[in-house]
Amino acid sequence: MKLLMILTSHDQLGDTGAKTGFWLDEFAAPYYVFKDAGIIPVLASPKGGQPPLDPKSDDPAFHTSATARFKTDADSAQRLANTVPLSSVKAADFDAVFFPGGHGPLWDLTENRASISLVESMVAANKPVAAVCHGPAALVNAKGPDGRPLFAGRKVTGFSNSEEAAVGLTTIVPLLIEDTVTKLGGTYVKGPDWGSFVSVDGLLITGQNPGSSEATAKALLQKFGATTG
Repeated sequence: MKLLMILTSHDQLGDTGAKTGFWLDEFAAPYYVFKDAGIIPVLASPKGGQPPLDPKSDDPAFHTSATARFKTDADSAQRLANTVPLSSVKAADFDAVFFPGGHGPLWDLTENRASISLVESMVAANKPVAAVCHGPAALVNAKGPDGRPLFAGRKVTGFSNSEEAAVGLTTIVPLLIEDTVTKLGGTYVKGPDWGSFVSVDGLLITGQNPGSSEATAKALLQKFGATTG
């Protein structure tokens, strides 16, 4: 299995002056699910190089076994520091794509044409697309083969309105995942706030929040196995 993970290159939390980026455990937990299955993902970002880390995600309160493992894994840290430019990757070279979250994707991956085109090509080729927390923001402008929004007629999860309110960013972010899924004709589904919850609708796999990262990655591997026999 050839897997692509796409991370954000955006580091500004609106006009607050605060930093954002990708959420560490939303990268690390899936990364090690894949690595332990014998898959070393190709890492990409819009700008290439080191993607910005949301500094809050490195707070001890949010450390997990996966983030602790990453901090002692020099090889994986080197891979992360050298993501390839998103414009250089082709959907045909991969069997599946995974989008970690963090608030950064709300700003750059929503509008990135290379990302949107890649997602649309993956979907058209019946390849799995997975995203967790704010990662589904990368899919909001993608269309299915029928020309409709990718979310239309599908069950989708992602960071909920109540979770966004709990972190105090409802009026800062450019879009709310829950509202956008509904606006685009999808059915937003969720579990309890901060608990692990994954939605699998055909080849679209989405996870609700940081606590769903590992389960979303495992669901992707299961789907890939099911689609390849």
